[in-house]
Amino acid sequence: MTPATLFAVFVAAGVATFLIRLSFIAVEGRVRLPAWFRGALQFVPAAMLSALIAPDLLMQDGALYLSPHNSRLLAGIVAVVVAARTRSVGWTIVIGMAALIGLQMLQ
Repeated sequence: MTPATLFAVFVAAGVATFLIRLSFIAVEGRVRLPAWFRGALQFVPAAMLSALIAPDLLMQDGALYLSPHNSRLLAGIVAVVVAARTRSVGWTIVIGMAALIGLQMLQ
């Protein structure tokens, strides 16, 4: 893939993302969304974050990797516990990354 093609793909993806987000903003107040749809929208951020993070925690070389030697999964579990106890994004990131780096150094 040439640099120009890669740049064009990035621009197209950015424009598409912008237009999708703009569509919800532009129709706000003009179109009445059903209550069930508005209720479901509150789960979109958590679902998207899970969809982005889960493969990185659970997969290695294209295969499911559930093992006590999976440092990413263990660090993810530590981060979930910290997030649940502290409700702090900052502490979750710091302690989760420290756990990941520490576990990777042990391997």
